[in-house]
Amino acid sequence: MERVAEVVREVASETILFELRDPRVRGVTVTRAEVSGDLQHAKIYVSVMGSPSEQKLCLHGLNHASGFIQSRLATRMKTRFTPVIHFILDQGVKNSIEISRLINEALAQSPSGSGGDAATGAKDAPASSS
Repeated sequence: MERVAEVVREVASETILFELRDPRVRGVTVTRAEVSGDLQHAKIYVSVMGSPSEQKLCLHGLNHASGFIQSRLATRMKTRFTPVIHFILDQGVKNSIEISRLINEALAQSPSGSGGDAATGAKDAPASSS
């Protein structure tokens, strides 16, 4: 299953990047793919840069092009069935950016007058005179 999912991810990524001409599909990164046990369905998780409305428009363009991507997948895979492709917006990248922003805010608001490193809480060691 993992090898099939990797082929699905690879073919979808290459097709979106090099072959799709839809102007709605921009700034797309294929993050992962999951294939059902019977190889009938594949979920392709994508990360789209832009506002929520741009993400929705891009996802609509991807779903519109799913038949084309599925045909490219059929030429690459030598299986009885070609999985039906479903695109899902991956929120993992967005969540990690939000967590990084919150950590940076918390570090910026921490009291800096303590004389130590704000990230580790370590005190400055006095210099030894040898």
